[in-house]
Amino acid sequence: MNPIVQRFENIKSLISNSNVKIVAVSKTFTYDHIKPLVDHGHKHFGENKVQEAHSKWHNIKKNNPSINLHMIGRLQSNKAKDAVNLFDYIHSLDSQKLANLLAKYENAANKKLKYFIQVNVGKENQKSGIGIELLDDFYYYCTKELKINIIGLMAIPPNDGNENIYFKNLMELNKSLGLNQLSIGMSADFQIALKHEATFLRIGSSIFGNRV
Repeated sequence: MNPIVQRFENIKSLISNSNVKIVAVSKTFTYDHIKPLVDHGHKHFGENKVQEAHSKWHNIKKNNPSINLHMIGRLQSNKAKDAVNLFDYIHSLDSQKLANLLAKYENAANKKLKYFIQVNVGKENQKSGIGIELLDDFYYYCTKELKINIIGLMAIPPNDGNENIYFKNLMELNKSLGLNQLSIGMSADFQIALKHEATFLRIGSSIFGNRV
């Protein structure tokens, strides 16, 4: 078995909930490196730059319409139109300005994406994300005013060893909004995330190896 596929299957064997989806984070890797996992039948892949994702996936998605592409990096407003045309999921919705643009381009393209609101659970100045105290208003603005499809929350917790606290907090916020999808957990902490009802795991290096 291909080593990438083997690592993917090893991770999959640790997940008991069949509703959990692994987003294989393929950023910086060439398509040739990713192809064994596509050929294996995996459907969910994550990228963090629109331009790189377009050059890598545009033609592949045309030939493999069942592939779901996830935008997991910060999305700049000037890339919103291209993101709507290419991606199926956006994990990093983090401002009203961006939400307005995405709604506009969705309508123009007659396409509905699935969105996670990124929450700044650690109140870190250097990280994007909606503040917890603003979350309710932002959620209702997105869903009621813009009619965009918010399916859950996403967070990248501080690297301070307190993932349990941050993931628990986000899980409770998710439930308070009546949402049932949760994008938490990466290579180093996905097993902790699973204990807090993660449904989308963003895993890169544990599948594809270390980035050069």
